[in-house]
Amino acid sequence: MSTFPVCDDVLSESDEVLPLPDVAESLHVPVTRVHQMLRDRQLLAVKRDGVVGIPRLFLTEDAHHRGEIRVLKQMPGLIAVLRDGGFTDDESLRWMYQEDPTLPGRPVDALHGHLAREVLRRAQALGF
Repeated sequence: MSTFPVCDDVLSESDEVLPLPDVAESLHVPVTRVHQMLRDRQLLAVKRDGVVGIPRLFLTEDAHHRGEIRVLKQMPGLIAVLRDGGFTDDESLRWMYQEDPTLPGRPVDALHGHLAREVLRRAQALGF
């Protein structure tokens, strides 16, 4: 079985990280599918206290199905844009979780609101 990439845990202790089996259960997919999503760079994982997990903010409640969880719609695209701009996975994670007073807040938080397009635009501009 091939491995999947894992980033340094640059997140604050207050940022929730969900173990991969919990993510798989929430998404109603096998854990091997979550591994594939990591290999395909649709998600990023960190290792916290010896356990590999996905930042909770990479997931969201499905607006059409109450209680259902899905990957945040913009996440795979944002990861791809940052990667195309020359960012490593660790650098991408740092950028997403770094405070930006002009947003205001962190890009990862802004992805959950009306500033999601602005986050993607800024990520694209970083590569140039």
